[in-house]
Amino acid sequence: MLSNRVAAAGLICLSYTISSFIALPAAQAADGKLKIGLIYTLSGPAAVLGEQSRDGFLLAAEKLGGKFGGLETEIIVVDDEQKPDVAVNKVRELVEREKVDFVIGPIFSNVLNAIVRPVTGAGAFLISTNAGTSNLAGPECNANLFVTSYQNDQIHEVLGKYAQNQGYKRLFLLAPNYQAGKDALAGFRHSYTGEVTNEVYTPLGQLDFSAELAQIATDQPDAVFAFMPGGMGVNLVRQYRQAGLDNIPFLSAFTVDESTLPAQKDAALGFFGGANWAQNFDNPQSRDFVQAYEAKYGNVPATYAIQAYDAALAIDAAVRAVDGKIGDKDKLRDALKNADFQSLRGNFKFGPNHFPIQDFYLVKVVKRQDGKYATEIAERIFENYQDNYVSQCKI
Repeated sequence: MLSNRVAAAGLICLSYTISSFIALPAAQAADGKLKIGLIYTLSGPAAVLGEQSRDGFLLAAEKLGGKFGGLETEIIVVDDEQKPDVAVNKVRELVEREKVDFVIGPIFSNVLNAIVRPVTGAGAFLISTNAGTSNLAGPECNANLFVTSYQNDQIHEVLGKYAQNQGYKRLFLLAPNYQAGKDALAGFRHSYTGEVTNEVYTPLGQLDFSAELAQIATDQPDAVFAFMPGGMGVNLVRQYRQAGLDNIPFLSAFTVDESTLPAQKDAALGFFGGANWAQNFDNPQSRDFVQAYEAKYGNVPATYAIQAYDAALAIDAAVRAVDGKIGDKDKLRDALKNADFQSLRGNFKFGPNHFPIQDFYLVKVVKRQDGKYATEIAERIFENYQDNYVSQCKI
């Protein structure tokens, strides 16, 4: 049985013991326990992204029997509300008052950049399971920051490489105006050398794309590349179809995936994305995960979920490698860097900047036989791919 408590500060604490799942106040936590804080966007239009990540991590915790590396573990879940200032306050509570050993999250890059120093400066480890900005992969890399997702550019590079391979000569680029949006289009351009008819940055959270779609219709590019996560992507895809632009190939990242497809439905069919994994990934641990996730949560998992699941497995492996002696941060850091676990995505290891080296794929939206919408791997684009900023990291 799993129970939870909601503290006055807005913390949701999930405390695990080997015999049962019982919530305990932080003051009751005994020596030798591990404490983990999860910080994700769990309210507002982008909540589905944070929910997938949270659920993926908690599913791993359940599989581990509530013990990471043999230690009883308390998990504290907080909502950053997609606001960097709120996130900073929440992580300070986690590291200063709750004394967590690890902070896991967040979803958005502007939040990640805001919380890196408060977390690592307090001596805790931060594992980002989604955001991976170029500055943190390069000159601002941090010994106590690990990333289980990707460097932001890389997923977008998949579509740039695909567009290049397809011989598309003119592209229209579209992204929200924040760090991840800028990284997205930079990543696409890294692999694509053709003409860009327009490079448009929209306000973060914009839901009406009529002006941008009119410009696409005027430009008539060979294809469109868009990075529009969450509710922005839902609206863009619907409006793209409604605008009658089906004849222009739609390439995207984090715009058509399992977090948005339940709302997009047929409007997204046949559209392409980039990913480091998909729900039809063909290995035993991935198949078992998808089955367990769908049975527990009732929806198809996206990469947000598996990246958080892998983070849990990495922590378990690292704590086990140091025999539960988590007080020695140097040994724990080395154990985390060399964590020996079976990633759901197959090939995976941390590079010198603590960002992953992994494979990347072109994925395509399909409707499964059970009526659910999902992405499936169409082809592998990059193999054992390290990001382009690692040489700038001086850890």
